[in-house]
Amino acid sequence: MFQATGSAPGSSGFVNITELKGGKVGFSPEENGGVISAYFVKSIEAIPYNISVIQISTILPSPEAEAPAPEPSQMNLTALMSARGCKVFAETLLANPAEQTYESNLESGLTVFCPGDDAMKSFIPKFKNLTAAGKQSLLEYHATPIYQTLSGLRSNNGLTNTLATDGAEKYDFTVQNDGTGVTIKTKIVTAKIVKTLVDVNPLAIYQLDKVLMPPELFKAAVSPTPAPAPAPEANAKPPKKHKSPPAPDAPSDSPADAPDGDVADQTANGGGGAARFTGGRFGAVILSLGFVFLQL
Repeated sequence: MFQATGSAPGSSGFVNITELKGGKVGFSPEENGGVISAYFVKSIEAIPYNISVIQISTILPSPEAEAPAPEPSQMNLTALMSARGCKVFAETLLANPAEQTYESNLESGLTVFCPGDDAMKSFIPKFKNLTAAGKQSLLEYHATPIYQTLSGLRSNNGLTNTLATDGAEKYDFTVQNDGTGVTIKTKIVTAKIVKTLVDVNPLAIYQLDKVLMPPELFKAAVSPTPAPAPAPEANAKPPKKHKSPPAPDAPSDSPADAPDGDVADQTANGGGGAARFTGGRFGAVILSLGFVFLQL
Protein backbone atom coordinates (compact mmCIF):
# COMPACT_ATOMS: atom_id res chain seq x y z
CA MET A 1 0.00 0.00 0.00
CA PHE A 2 2.95 2.32 0.67
CA GLN A 3 4.10 1.67 -2.90
CA ALA A 4 0.57 2.35 -4.16
CA THR A 5 0.63 5.86 -2.73
CA GLY A 6 3.42 6.82 -5.11
CA SER A 7 5.41 8.32 -2.23
CA ALA A 8 7.74 5.34 -1.74
CA PRO A 9 11.16 5.93 -3.25
CA GLY A 10 12.74 3.04 -5.15
CA SER A 11 11.80 -0.36 -3.75
CA SER A 12 10.67 0.96 -0.38
CA GLY A 13 7.46 -0.67 0.66
CA PHE A 14 8.14 -4.02 -0.96
CA VAL A 15 8.19 -7.03 1.37
CA ASN A 16 10.03 -10.32 0.82
CA ILE A 17 8.13 -13.43 1.99
CA THR A 18 10.36 -16.46 2.61
CA GLU A 19 9.33 -20.03 3.37
CA LEU A 20 11.65 -21.44 6.03
CA LYS A 21 12.33 -24.88 7.44
CA GLY A 22 9.73 -26.37 9.73
CA GLY A 23 6.85 -24.66 7.97
CA LYS A 24 7.78 -21.18 9.17
CA VAL A 25 7.25 -18.12 7.00
CA GLY A 26 9.45 -15.04 7.35
CA PHE A 27 8.91 -11.45 6.27
CA SER A 28 11.53 -8.79 5.53
CA PRO A 29 11.31 -5.32 3.94
CA GLU A 30 13.13 -4.98 0.64
CA GLU A 31 15.38 -2.21 1.97
CA ASN A 32 16.30 -4.30 5.03
CA GLY A 33 19.10 -6.11 3.21
CA GLY A 34 17.34 -9.48 3.25
CA VAL A 35 17.31 -9.71 7.04
CA ILE A 36 14.14 -11.48 8.19
CA SER A 37 12.65 -9.44 11.00
CA ALA A 38 9.15 -10.91 11.40
CA TYR A 39 7.44 -14.29 11.22
CA PHE A 40 3.94 -15.54 10.43
CA VAL A 41 1.86 -16.15 13.59
CA LYS A 42 -1.69 -16.93 12.44
CA SER A 43 -4.45 -16.03 10.01
CA ILE A 44 -6.95 -13.47 11.30
CA GLU A 45 -9.44 -13.20 8.44
CA ALA A 46 -9.69 -14.38 4.84
CA ILE A 47 -12.33 -13.02 2.45
CA PRO A 48 -12.09 -14.64 -0.98
CA TYR A 49 -10.73 -13.47 -3.21
CA ASN A 50 -9.63 -9.98 -2.24
CA ILE A 51 -8.68 -9.65 1.44
CA SER A 52 -6.49 -11.67 3.75
CA VAL A 53 -5.47 -10.49 7.24
CA ILE A 54 -2.60 -12.23 9.02
CA GLN A 55 -0.72 -11.67 12.26
CA ILE A 56 3.08 -11.41 12.26
CA SER A 57 5.45 -11.40 15.19
CA THR A 58 6.61 -7.76 14.98
CA ILE A 59 6.33 -4.54 13.01
CA LEU A 60 8.18 -4.41 9.70
CA PRO A 61 10.67 -1.52 9.84
CA SER A 62 10.79 1.06 7.07
CA PRO A 63 12.71 4.29 7.64
CA GLU A 64 11.10 5.79 4.56
CA ALA A 65 7.57 5.06 5.75
CA GLU A 66 8.01 6.28 9.29
CA ALA A 67 6.68 9.75 10.05
CA PRO A 68 9.47 12.02 11.22
CA ALA A 69 9.35 12.83 14.92
CA PRO A 70 8.99 16.53 15.65
CA GLU A 71 12.10 18.36 16.74
CA PRO A 72 12.19 19.26 20.46
CA SER A 73 12.00 22.93 19.57
CA GLN A 74 8.73 22.27 17.72
CA MET A 75 7.04 20.76 20.78
CA ASN A 76 4.72 23.18 22.55
CA LEU A 77 4.77 21.99 26.15
CA THR A 78 1.88 24.04 27.44
CA ALA A 79 -0.29 23.16 24.43
CA LEU A 80 0.38 19.45 24.91
CA MET A 81 -0.53 19.61 28.60
CA SER A 82 -3.61 21.80 28.02
CA ALA A 83 -5.03 19.39 25.45
CA ARG A 84 -4.58 16.35 27.69
CA GLY A 85 -6.04 17.31 31.09
CA CYS A 86 -3.44 19.64 32.65
CA LYS A 87 -4.78 22.98 31.38
CA VAL A 88 -4.67 24.79 34.74
CA PHE A 89 -1.08 23.76 35.39
CA ALA A 90 -0.08 24.68 31.82
CA GLU A 91 -1.63 28.14 32.07
CA THR A 92 0.04 28.71 35.45
CA LEU A 93 3.39 27.62 34.00
CA LEU A 94 2.98 29.83 30.92
CA ALA A 95 2.58 32.92 33.13
CA ASN A 96 5.73 32.17 35.16
CA PRO A 97 9.50 32.39 34.47
CA ALA A 98 9.65 28.64 35.20
CA GLU A 99 8.37 28.06 31.65
CA GLN A 100 11.74 29.21 30.30
CA THR A 101 13.49 26.68 32.56
CA TYR A 102 11.34 23.93 31.05
CA GLU A 103 12.10 25.04 27.49
CA SER A 104 15.86 25.26 28.10
CA ASN A 105 15.96 21.63 29.29
CA LEU A 106 13.77 20.20 26.54
CA GLU A 107 16.48 19.30 24.03
CA SER A 108 18.66 17.45 26.58
CA GLY A 109 15.73 15.58 28.11
CA LEU A 110 12.73 16.51 30.25
CA THR A 111 10.15 14.63 32.32
CA VAL A 112 7.13 16.61 33.53
CA PHE A 113 4.75 15.58 36.32
CA CYS A 114 1.71 17.80 35.85
CA PRO A 115 -1.21 17.74 38.32
CA GLY A 116 -4.63 17.20 36.79
CA ASP A 117 -7.06 20.10 36.53
CA ASP A 118 -9.12 19.15 39.60
CA ALA A 119 -6.03 18.82 41.80
CA MET A 120 -4.54 22.09 40.55
CA LYS A 121 -7.79 24.06 40.96
CA SER A 122 -8.07 23.11 44.62
CA PHE A 123 -4.40 24.03 45.16
CA ILE A 124 -4.51 27.50 43.54
CA PRO A 125 -5.36 29.35 46.83
CA LYS A 126 -2.18 27.96 48.43
CA PHE A 127 -0.19 28.76 45.30
CA LYS A 128 -1.28 32.39 45.39
CA ASN A 129 0.04 32.74 48.96
CA LEU A 130 3.59 31.85 47.87
CA THR A 131 6.24 34.44 47.06
CA ALA A 132 7.31 34.96 43.46
CA ALA A 133 10.41 32.84 44.05
CA GLY A 134 8.30 30.18 45.78
CA LYS A 135 5.87 29.98 42.86
CA GLN A 136 8.72 29.47 40.40
CA SER A 137 10.34 26.81 42.59
CA LEU A 138 7.06 24.93 42.97
CA LEU A 139 6.50 24.80 39.20
CA GLU A 140 10.10 23.73 38.54
CA TYR A 141 9.65 21.08 41.26
CA HIS A 142 7.24 19.28 38.91
CA ALA A 143 9.89 18.36 36.32
CA THR A 144 13.22 16.53 36.15
CA PRO A 145 16.08 17.43 33.78
CA ILE A 146 16.19 13.94 32.21
CA TYR A 147 13.90 11.90 30.00
CA GLN A 148 12.35 8.98 31.93
CA THR A 149 9.99 6.35 30.57
CA LEU A 150 7.31 4.87 32.80
CA SER A 151 9.14 1.53 32.93
CA GLY A 152 12.30 3.40 33.89
CA LEU A 153 10.49 5.12 36.74
CA ARG A 154 9.22 1.74 37.97
CA SER A 155 12.73 0.30 38.09
CA ASN A 156 14.68 3.35 39.27
CA ASN A 157 13.21 3.93 42.72
CA GLY A 158 14.75 6.52 45.02
CA LEU A 159 15.48 10.23 45.40
CA THR A 160 15.31 12.30 42.23
CA ASN A 161 16.50 15.85 41.63
CA THR A 162 14.20 18.34 39.93
CA LEU A 163 14.55 21.56 37.94
CA ALA A 164 14.26 23.41 41.26
CA THR A 165 17.26 21.62 42.80
CA ASP A 166 20.00 24.17 43.39
CA GLY A 167 22.84 23.54 45.83
CA ALA A 168 21.55 23.78 49.40
CA GLU A 169 17.98 23.87 48.12
CA LYS A 170 17.35 20.15 47.67
CA TYR A 171 13.87 20.23 46.18
CA ASP A 172 13.97 16.47 45.55
CA PHE A 173 11.32 13.77 45.82
CA THR A 174 11.18 9.99 46.00
CA VAL A 175 10.01 7.88 43.07
CA GLN A 176 8.53 4.61 44.31
CA ASN A 177 7.18 1.55 42.54
CA ASP A 178 3.63 0.91 43.76
CA GLY A 179 2.77 -2.46 42.25
CA THR A 180 1.86 -1.73 38.64
CA GLY A 181 1.85 2.04 39.25
CA VAL A 182 4.33 4.72 40.27
CA THR A 183 4.04 7.17 43.17
CA ILE A 184 5.91 10.42 43.77
CA LYS A 185 6.49 11.05 47.47
CA THR A 186 7.52 14.20 49.31
CA LYS A 187 7.54 14.73 53.08
CA ILE A 188 4.21 16.51 52.69
CA VAL A 189 2.21 14.53 50.13
CA THR A 190 2.18 11.33 48.07
CA ALA A 191 0.94 11.64 44.48
CA LYS A 192 0.25 8.91 41.94
CA ILE A 193 0.84 8.85 38.20
CA VAL A 194 -2.61 8.31 36.69
CA LYS A 195 -1.91 8.81 32.99
CA THR A 196 0.87 9.11 30.42
CA LEU A 197 0.24 12.21 28.31
CA VAL A 198 3.39 12.25 26.16
CA ASP A 199 6.27 9.79 25.83
CA VAL A 200 8.46 10.74 22.88
CA ASN A 201 12.19 10.97 23.52
CA PRO A 202 13.39 13.45 24.78
CA LEU A 203 10.06 14.43 26.41
CA ALA A 204 7.77 12.58 28.79
CA ILE A 205 4.72 14.10 30.48
CA TYR A 206 2.79 12.25 33.20
CA GLN A 207 -0.40 13.36 34.92
CA LEU A 208 -0.58 13.25 38.75
CA ASP A 209 -3.62 13.07 41.01
CA LYS A 210 -2.14 15.62 43.44
CA VAL A 211 0.09 18.69 43.47
CA LEU A 212 3.63 17.97 44.72
CA MET A 213 4.41 20.04 47.82
CA PRO A 214 8.12 20.41 48.68
CA PRO A 215 9.09 20.66 52.38
CA GLU A 216 11.19 23.71 51.47
CA LEU A 217 7.93 25.62 50.94
CA PHE A 218 5.40 23.83 53.13
CA LYS A 219 5.46 22.47 56.66
CA ALA A 220 4.49 18.90 57.41
CA ALA A 221 1.24 18.48 59.30
CA VAL A 222 1.84 18.06 63.04
CA SER A 223 0.11 15.10 64.65
CA PRO A 224 -2.57 16.33 67.07
CA THR A 225 -1.70 15.93 70.76
CA PRO A 226 -4.22 14.10 72.92
CA ALA A 227 -6.63 16.40 74.73
CA PRO A 228 -6.04 16.79 78.49
CA ALA A 229 -8.34 14.94 80.84
CA PRO A 230 -11.29 17.11 81.99
CA ALA A 231 -10.89 18.74 85.42
CA PRO A 232 -13.22 17.50 88.16
CA GLU A 233 -16.37 19.54 88.54
CA ALA A 234 -16.51 21.98 91.43
CA ASN A 235 -19.82 20.64 92.70
CA ALA A 236 -18.82 17.01 92.44
CA LYS A 237 -19.62 15.01 95.56
CA PRO A 238 -16.63 13.88 97.64
CA PRO A 239 -15.98 10.15 97.76
CA LYS A 240 -17.82 8.26 100.44
CA LYS A 241 -15.77 7.27 103.47
CA HIS A 242 -16.18 4.20 105.60
CA LYS A 243 -18.01 5.17 108.78
CA SER A 244 -16.57 3.84 112.04
CA PRO A 245 -19.01 2.55 114.66
CA PRO A 246 -20.16 5.21 117.19
CA ALA A 247 -18.15 5.51 120.41
CA PRO A 248 -19.87 4.46 123.69
CA ASP A 249 -21.49 7.22 125.70
CA ALA A 250 -19.03 8.92 128.03
CA PRO A 251 -19.92 10.22 131.50
CA SER A 252 -20.79 13.89 131.64
CA ASP A 253 -17.53 14.71 133.42
CA SER A 254 -15.22 12.81 131.05
CA PRO A 255 -12.70 14.63 128.78
CA ALA A 256 -14.85 13.79 125.73
CA ASP A 257 -17.17 16.69 126.68
CA ALA A 258 -14.35 19.23 126.34
CA PRO A 259 -13.84 21.34 123.19
CA ASP A 260 -12.21 19.53 120.21
CA GLY A 261 -9.15 21.78 120.08
CA ASP A 262 -8.07 20.77 123.53
CA VAL A 263 -8.30 17.01 123.21
CA ALA A 264 -4.55 16.38 123.36
CA ASP A 265 -4.02 18.50 126.48
CA GLN A 266 -6.94 16.87 128.22
CA THR A 267 -5.61 13.45 127.48
CA ALA A 268 -2.31 14.33 129.15
CA ASN A 269 -3.96 15.56 132.41
CA GLY A 270 -6.86 13.12 132.56
CA GLY A 271 -5.34 11.04 135.46
CA GLY A 272 -4.93 13.99 137.89
CA GLY A 273 -8.50 15.18 137.36
CA ALA A 274 -9.83 11.77 138.31
CA ALA A 275 -7.76 11.74 141.57
CA ARG A 276 -9.04 15.13 142.72
CA PHE A 277 -12.61 14.10 142.07
CA THR A 278 -12.19 10.96 144.20
CA GLY A 279 -10.55 12.90 147.09
CA GLY A 280 -13.43 15.42 147.23
CA ARG A 281 -15.99 12.63 147.56
CA PHE A 282 -14.05 11.03 150.39
CA GLY A 283 -13.93 14.36 152.29
CA ALA A 284 -17.70 14.76 152.03
CA VAL A 285 -18.23 11.36 153.59
CA ILE A 286 -16.00 12.26 156.64
CA LEU A 287 -17.88 15.51 157.27
CA SER A 288 -21.24 13.71 157.14
CA LEU A 289 -20.09 11.14 159.70
CA GLY A 290 -18.83 13.95 162.02
CA PHE A 291 -22.18 15.74 161.88
CA VAL A 292 -24.06 12.56 162.86
CA PHE A 293 -21.73 11.97 165.77
CA LEU A 294 -22.35 15.49 167.14
CA GLN A 295 -26.11 14.91 167.03
CA LEU A 296 -25.76 11.88 169.19
